Amino acid sequence: MVNPNNPDGRRYAPEELLALAERLNGRGGLLVVDEAFADLTPELSLASRSARPGLLVLRSFGKFFGLAGLRLGCALGDPLLTGILKEALGPWALPGPTLEIATRAFGDAEWIAGTRQRLAAAAARLDDQLRGAELTPLGGTDLFRLAGHPEAPRLFERLCRAGLLVRRFPERPQWLRFGLPPDAAAEARLAEALRGTRRGTRSKAG
Repeated sequence: MVNPNNPDGRRYAPEELLALAERLNGRGGLLVVDEAFADLTPELSLASRSARPGLLVLRSFGKFFGLAGLRLGCALGDPLLTGILKEALGPWALPGPTLEIATRAFGDAEWIAGTRQRLAAAAARLDDQLRGAELTPLGGTDLFRLAGHPEAPRLFERLCRAGLLVRRFPERPQWLRFGLPPDAAAEARLAEALRGTRRGTRSKAG
């Protein structure tokens, strides 16, 4: 289970997931919760309660901090379960420089708080851009936005030709997932591409 979910951003309350983990544990099961995007919504995280039996929490470093090249993640759970994982991974799962960078990043509370605010504002602007291009925002997180359009496959191709890659979903052909533009120049480039997309859609429909 992913919380918040990708790509629609659906959220599950911590109490709901803890109750599910308890039920699964009673039947010999395990609830695995992927919190790759939970740095944006820390109130949803089960990290501080991950030692409960029947629960394993996965965290990803690269999404929020923008350092995917470190290839850093972690698994949080009860000592018995994490001991099994540690034994399987061996003593050198992560290099020292990776751990040093992660320690400093997680300790920078001012940067974390500011980045959450900046991403929330950028996500709101992206939703406005999508609405202006006649796409319907469907959810997501403050790192990506999901939108719908009846001609999404064709819009995907037009954006690709403009050098902008978004994610499409063959099982949901009307969906497109947009990553947040990293800066003002990228926002302007996307806005121009979306304006061109809208004009193209209208001319074909006409």
